[in-house]
Amino acid sequence: MRCLNESIARQTNAEDKCTGRFWEGRFKSQALLDEKALAACMAYVDLNPIRANMAKTPEDSDHTSIQQRIRAAILGEQPKELLPLVGGERLNMPKGLPFQLEHYLELVDWSGRHLDPRKRGAIAENTPPILDRLGISPIHWLYLNRNFESRFKGLVGSAEAVRSACNQLNKRWVHGINDCRRYLSAKPC
Repeated sequence: MRCLNESIARQTNAEDKCTGRFWEGRFKSQALLDEKALAACMAYVDLNPIRANMAKTPEDSDHTSIQQRIRAAILGEQPKELLPLVGGERLNMPKGLPFQLEHYLELVDWSGRHLDPRKRGAIAENTPPILDRLGISPIHWLYLNRNFESRFKGLVGSAEAVRSACNQLNKRWVHGINDCRRYLSAKPC
């Protein structure tokens, strides 16, 4: 890895017309050998904006995978540019990360509340849990994780988001609007 990093650093230095160890010292690699290491690294990177006091919550952390996952989850999707979270190990395991989204969100939220007090930022103690902030009941979240494909066929999101999409698509009716209202809307519409 050192040899690979060195050539990348030299190429970057040449492109930027600079010399020295700045780039050469920045490229480091760690081998993530199991799910625990992967989860720790993912959470660490996703909490960087909070640690730097650039964001107060994971959903406000620009340029992080957790923000992309949260935005996609609100729409009932997986982000296309990220490896999907596929849950725990099982036979015929699909390609993806072996976590459930709910567990990963809770892990990052919990970790963000327990950051080193000597650092600039952390998720404030009085901040509500992440599912509350997203306006999703934990019972509904669990139900959605088990029955998502059977409950939703087309448009998925809060009732307001579905209505807005229907207006843009000139649709008067959409299958599953009641389930969207029940499970994904912060307030019943």
